[in-house]
Amino acid sequence: MTDRSVTHASFTLERAYAVPPSRVFAAWADPVAKARWFGVPDGKHELDFRVGGREVNRGGPEHGPGMTFESSYQDIVPDERIVYTSTLSSGDDLVTVSFTTVEFVPEGEGTRLVLTEHDAFLDGHEKPEWREHGTGDWLDALEGELRRPGS
Repeated sequence: MTDRSVTHASFTLERAYAVPPSRVFAAWADPVAKARWFGVPDGKHELDFRVGGREVNRGGPEHGPGMTFESSYQDIVPDERIVYTSTLSSGDDLVTVSFTTVEFVPEGEGTRLVLTEHDAFLDGHEKPEWREHGTGDWLDALEGELRRPGS
């Protein structure tokens, strides 16, 4: 029998962006923009941004198992909130199941983004601190996307 385990964890990350909520929200909603900051280099990214729609991000190391991050959108309030559920798989192994809320809060002329995630990490394939760090990296990449000319 294979050892099975579940580790539950939650985290909240906040970022301040110097653009209005509509611009930050648009970077999540536009498939081309989202692929630039969220996609995996040399990977495949698909986005159907609507309630009931899904997002798939595939990639991984050249000689390792492919990673697939798949999300389903549960709630979208333009310029205010996104709620989605996700799975992360490595090859045929389900690694993580998560529930995430992203809030876009006006703050002066900018936006305070608040991302809260609740996770079930399965069978020791991923650690909570890895997920929190990786999610923080994505939010930092979003900052770069928002600074792109014409974004």
